Amino acid sequence: MKSTPALAARVLELVASGQASSRAELAGLLGAAASTISLTVAHLVERGLIAEEGTHSSTGGRPRKALRLGSNDEFAVAADLGGRHARIGVVLPGGGLTDVSTVPFVIADGPEAALPRLAETLEALAEQRGRGYLRGVGLSLPGPVDIASGSVVLPSRMPGWNRFPVSAWLEERFGVPAAVDNDANCMAVGEHTVRPAEHRQAIMVKIGSAIGAGVIADGRLYRGATGAAGDITHIRIDGGADIPCSCGNTGCLETVASGAALVRILRERGADVSSTEDVARLAVDADPEATRAVRRAGDYLGQVLATNVNFFNPDAVYLGGILSTLEPFVAAVRSQLYESCHPLVTEHLTIERASLGADAGLVGAGQFALQRALSVALREVGGTDPFRAPAPRHA
Repeated sequence: MKSTPALAARVLELVASGQASSRAELAGLLGAAASTISLTVAHLVERGLIAEEGTHSSTGGRPRKALRLGSNDEFAVAADLGGRHARIGVVLPGGGLTDVSTVPFVIADGPEAALPRLAETLEALAEQRGRGYLRGVGLSLPGPVDIASGSVVLPSRMPGWNRFPVSAWLEERFGVPAAVDNDANCMAVGEHTVRPAEHRQAIMVKIGSAIGAGVIADGRLYRGATGAAGDITHIRIDGGADIPCSCGNTGCLETVASGAALVRILRERGADVSSTEDVARLAVDADPEATRAVRRAGDYLGQVLATNVNFFNPDAVYLGGILSTLEPFVAAVRSQLYESCHPLVTEHLTIERASLGADAGLVGAGQFALQRALSVALREVGGTDPFRAPAPRHA
């Protein structure tokens, strides 16, 4: 492997995400010669994109210099959007997170009304941190996202957002690079930054009002040919054959295992619920109907995941979203995976809640924003933009 703009981008990505902090770690993760990595790092140091300082602790031999991005003070502001609120914060290179809070955000108001209010809050956060060091803005969105255009495409619960140019709007407002992606992908990237480096294949599943999944393959987010990788929501399963789905089909996973489905199911059984949070509260209080419904939803999700786990053979399956906080749900998913997957696949498989919890999507959105800023910096010094997702291919 020789030094190329693409290799430089991978080096920046690994350093920015915190997955590598030395030349030796970079060489190991990228499978490149030490001389090639040293040349690439030297070029990035010369351009001010990476700095070397201090030393790693060593068990012997020559101490290793620690790598970081060019400025310790650089940051991104990010938001993880929900139906009625947004979680916001400052994301630092390496996945650090600070100044986190939850603010009102009504996604049904549409982007023209909702985004300006959110932008004011994020601008105040940036001013508080030091606006001159703001490098990017990231949003985690609860709907399908066309990465090339930076817009939401045919969302089922985001009225008025279809094809709205979210990324372009943010860049015009803030004057820095912006990145938007769906919540499951953001959670996958965020969680990956804090997991062991050897966990290079993973499936991150978010289970809230809807269901989504993000796929990490060989240490990077895998998007697929048209950016739809990980969309397990519309896999049809036994047990939901007559229930219509927003996609136009019937029997999709979303119709029996999502938070919205549980609200519907429990209301049909006479429970006073109107949100996934209501379902979770009942389950935490050991309400028999809620517990049974939650466990059944976990079983359905486990059935779908088992097929994907057998095929993909990941190191880990991480569960996020409000339903992942419920032990009956997690236990049902885990049980179904162990029951339905080949023993070789589950022998060393990690199945657990996202360690970042509710902050995983926020960290991922901020990391995407920092990567986008690095892409712009690379182009300005004559490189390519390998962080930018390719445009979808259409027949």
